[in-house]
Amino acid sequence: MSEADALELLRAAIWTIIIGSGPAVAAAMFVGLIIALFQALTQVQEATLTFVPKIIAVFIALTIGAPFIASQIHTFTEDIYSRIEKGH
Repeated sequence: MSEADALELLRAAIWTIIIGSGPAVAAAMFVGLIIALFQALTQVQEATLTFVPKIIAVFIALTIGAPFIASQIHTFTEDIYSRIEKGH
């Protein structure tokens, strides 16, 4: 395996992680933004108010996005195995 191949695998792994974590991060950011707006408008500054809605949103996003995340991981794994099989 050359240095270019190793860097390509590292790039693909990082991209897979970013794409796979995207739905959960986006859901947490969206809910956090809505709750921050609600807290700013009502002046309710309770720190624990953000945790439960974010956890629920991330759980729902992961439940809905699980097939997409699994397909991304599956594609990456197939790429790795094909490179091993070819001897690269």
